[in-house]
Amino acid sequence: MNYRHAFHAGGFADVIKHIVLVRILIYLQEKPAAFRVIDSHAGAGLYDLTSDEAQRSGEWLTGIARIMQARFSDAAFALLKPYLDIVRAFNTGGELAAYPGSPLFTRALLRPQDRLTACEIEPRARAHLIDALRRDAQARVVDLDGWTALPAFVPPNERRGLVLIDPPFEARDEFERMAEGFAKAFAKWPTGTYVLWYPAKSRRASDELADRVAEAAASARPAGKGLRLEFSIAPQTAESALTSTGLLIVNPPWTLASELKTILAELTKPLGQGGPGRYRLEAMS
Repeated sequence: MNYRHAFHAGGFADVIKHIVLVRILIYLQEKPAAFRVIDSHAGAGLYDLTSDEAQRSGEWLTGIARIMQARFSDAAFALLKPYLDIVRAFNTGGELAAYPGSPLFTRALLRPQDRLTACEIEPRARAHLIDALRRDAQARVVDLDGWTALPAFVPPNERRGLVLIDPPFEARDEFERMAEGFAKAFAKWPTGTYVLWYPAKSRRASDELADRVAEAAASARPAGKGLRLEFSIAPQTAESALTSTGLLIVNPPWTLASELKTILAELTKPLGQGGPGRYRLEAMS
């Protein structure tokens, strides 16, 4: 598997992940106290949808391109608008030509007191990320492996915030490393919010990850609660490209489950391929 951000920028998995990210950040804004976001595998920051990588996969055409053209109910649109506004801010010419990665969605929603720590070890991606953030004083780009950074950077001084864990899944043991990395970080910072992204190609691997994350969250004091979200645009087969994406959200905002029920129900039609997509949203147990 290889889910490097450049090949999948603006695809359905990015759409789901970034909508969740934006809703959590908006919730964090509701209190005046500062928060920090730690992005363990940050990527390049901004992606050119006319590039060879984006054109080769074409995922954005059935992802963000469809969402930008879709019509939503008033309730869903109100929840989606902050996400859509950020995408539009990077496409001022009227045509969809760029898609922001998670660090730029985050940066757009930081207040003066908030901070971002973005980890990226791939040299080209890191250089692009530094350029995209314009050496912003509120956003620190770190040349450090995300699995090393997770336990090193928690708890942050702000004591409020979000950890986004979104690796490229190039290594065979990435699911195991994700479970272990989360457990180490959560043991040190059990009050933070964590979002873990994974490709939902194997039911066994997905279930094992969810079980291990739930077990680690439950063993901490205070114990963490979580949501499991999976969204499918078509049936997943061993031979097909990724058609199902998953997120584990530990210590979600109390508003998030209700918001996602409203949003996800209206994403199934524009994102579905060969018919409406499907989703599951449930408490982790």
